[in-house]
Amino acid sequence: MSQDYFGFSVMKTNARNGTNTVAIANAADISVIVVYFLVVLAVGVWAMVRTNRSTVGGFFLAGRSMVWWPIGASLFASNIGSGHFVGIAGTGAAGGIAIGGFEWNALIVVVILGWLFVPIYTKAGVITMPEYLKKRFGGQRIRIYLSVLSLFLYIFTKISADMFSGAIFINQALHLNIYVAVVALLAITALYTVTGGLAAVIYTDTLQTIIMIVGSFILMGYAFVEVGGYENFQRDFMTAVPEFTGNVSAKCYTPRPDSFHIFRDAVTGDLPWPGMIFGLTIQAIWYWCTDQVIVQRCLSAKNLSHVKGGCILCGYLKLFPMFLIVFPGMISRILYAEEVACVDPERCQEYCGASVGCTNIAYPKLVVELMPNGLRGLMLSVMLASLMSSLTSIFNSASTLFTMDIYSKIRSSAKERELMIAGRLFILALIGVSIAWIPVVQNAQSGQLFDYIQSITSYLSPPVTAVFILAVFCKRVNESGAFYGLTIGLVIGLSRMIAEFIYGTGSCANPSDCPTIICGVHYLYFAIILFSVTCLIILGVSLMTKPIEDKHLYRLCWSLRNSTEERVDLEQDNWVDNNSDSMDIEEPDEDPGCCKKAIMCFCGLDEKKGPKLSPEEEAELNRKLTDTSEVPLWRNVANINAIILLCVAVFFHGFFG
Repeated sequence: MSQDYFGFSVMKTNARNGTNTVAIANAADISVIVVYFLVVLAVGVWAMVRTNRSTVGGFFLAGRSMVWWPIGASLFASNIGSGHFVGIAGTGAAGGIAIGGFEWNALIVVVILGWLFVPIYTKAGVITMPEYLKKRFGGQRIRIYLSVLSLFLYIFTKISADMFSGAIFINQALHLNIYVAVVALLAITALYTVTGGLAAVIYTDTLQTIIMIVGSFILMGYAFVEVGGYENFQRDFMTAVPEFTGNVSAKCYTPRPDSFHIFRDAVTGDLPWPGMIFGLTIQAIWYWCTDQVIVQRCLSAKNLSHVKGGCILCGYLKLFPMFLIVFPGMISRILYAEEVACVDPERCQEYCGASVGCTNIAYPKLVVELMPNGLRGLMLSVMLASLMSSLTSIFNSASTLFTMDIYSKIRSSAKERELMIAGRLFILALIGVSIAWIPVVQNAQSGQLFDYIQSITSYLSPPVTAVFILAVFCKRVNESGAFYGLTIGLVIGLSRMIAEFIYGTGSCANPSDCPTIICGVHYLYFAIILFSVTCLIILGVSLMTKPIEDKHLYRLCWSLRNSTEERVDLEQDNWVDNNSDSMDIEEPDEDPGCCKKAIMCFCGLDEKKGPKLSPEEEAELNRKLTDTSEVPLWRNVANINAIILLCVAVFFHGFFG
């Protein structure tokens, strides 16, 4: 007898033969999964041993020693989580290829990241994005605001969504209690995040990127063979409807006429073209150019050429999700229309545990039903890889935000070791809150996970995008304008988000009764409106208040990026000074016991203090960390590849538009 946990069951009846079966219960699949975990842990341990994890720079920025190819792979793996395999494939099954435009938009934005934003962050010498705003505007309120908002966004849109999507796959493949499975995955994920720091995360991301791409290509091949090629795929998708539809309107289960177009009608389209061009770009700039998870990888690079190379590699890799995820999701609807395209609430509840729809099971269903033994285990490893790579990136970046921007202000006298411990412990608290949010994610946005993620982002991120763009490119903007723009923008965005949670987003069969004036504006259009209002508020308040003098802005905004004059910081970071002072106090040398030595070694909290640098050595180290010079040859190579990437982006948008 099955037992339900938030809509999932421990055992699930096989739709084809009516029996309770576990899809992955053979030696080949289990062996592949075991080997995968052993290899990932081995890579994590190797990175843990070879890198310096006992300092802030070593743990959070990998000592700024990374080269372009692991950075590019880590950017891709951090972005492509299990939420993509479940969410994008599910939305593709429901509405066609337009969701792939979200991925191809990144081809343009990663160039903006590497060529416009990272040079400013590097010259500013910052570790976190709130730290940049603090240097740019002064004061603490913007820095703390952005840190707290980023942590909430991680919980609402990233961690809980990734865990939920991973749980869907595990439920389809293993029929386990999803919370037991998720806790086990999180334990392994947190293990090498806590112990290894950013270097371990980046190297394991590189391995997992390879696994994801290889496994996804294999599944795509099986899927297209099953439907008989691309032409049959296009024809059959338009007729892929469930047999049982009840009293539901035909428009709720019939594929859209524009299913194979990215750009859709500005009024009636589910993803209107102005929103895809402008609203999506606003979201993408927040995610790719100002989000700690992404930018932190770029800041770990040896130099700016490696940053650009990593961005270009990530851009090329972002070409694949349309073919590796969206198309297979649509094929899953063709092959298993009764379950994937179900519209009757009772049957949907039976098939996937969500009454609003079952498109989220499109990719997991394809894996479980189509792949042979061994390869099915490989694809489970792919899903686990995407889940773990995303979570490790978020855990490391979230602990960085909490440690550097919140805890160091609460405990201004904290030593470096205390900051390291606080960051590691915070990861555990983050996990607990995120698990509690999973049931909310399950029924949002008609059961389409990716739409849920993008809608929440549209309500909360545009004010942050506005502040960063104006902070970098408009030196007249000051702290008052930025703070009031963020605050008023947050109130507007929360009013829409809370209204949707109260009324629910509903589904085609059971529409929400949320008033049109509140919920009637598409979330991509709402992002454009919110961004524009925030920009007007920031500029208006800034022009009515005192500007910031240039001496405080050297190398913090675009027009002053090449200034060589000494910058006078508006405020100093207290924790750095206190930490330095505390190192001068002689402490009695104690010989720790064997257990303490093992724990300290495991967590990278070495007892030995490094040599104290002279003022000249500190100045030289700071110069290296803020240097953006490039070798002309590699600068030209990066620039040529950026032009090629932009041309490819334009071609694909035009071809599938």
